[in-house]
Amino acid sequence: MMRETNHKPVSILLVEDDDIDAMSVQRALHKMQLSNPVIRAIDGIEALEILRQGKIEQPFIVLLDLNLPRMSGLELLSVIRDDKTLKNSIIFVLTTSKREEEIAQAYQHNVAGYIVKSSVNQDFDPVLAFLENYWRLVEIPH
Repeated sequence: MMRETNHKPVSILLVEDDDIDAMSVQRALHKMQLSNPVIRAIDGIEALEILRQGKIEQPFIVLLDLNLPRMSGLELLSVIRDDKTLKNSIIFVLTTSKREEEIAQAYQHNVAGYIVKSSVNQDFDPVLAFLENYWRLVEIPH
């Protein structure tokens, strides 16, 4: 994630069915003056379509909620990791679930991190600040 510079910004695929959380993430990006392109999918099926059809610009990260309609986040993770063209996608789980079995399952699917939303009206500034620092320090393939 990057502020307005000559570097190519990392695109974000936000897989989130909750409108309030999605707006909060957008608001935090704007507040932090981050210029990352954001594409939102409201469930795993829509996210998979976006990824498979190349509708998100490289490089990208996925912010994935687990509690989704039609196809859950864990189901999506499984499909992505079994897809030879998508299996190396960088995915952070961003969810309300603190269930140990879900955390373990997410890491078994090689997520980059598991972030628990603290409340419905979460302040996403710390989450996006963390992600911005991650992308400034970590080399990612384009």
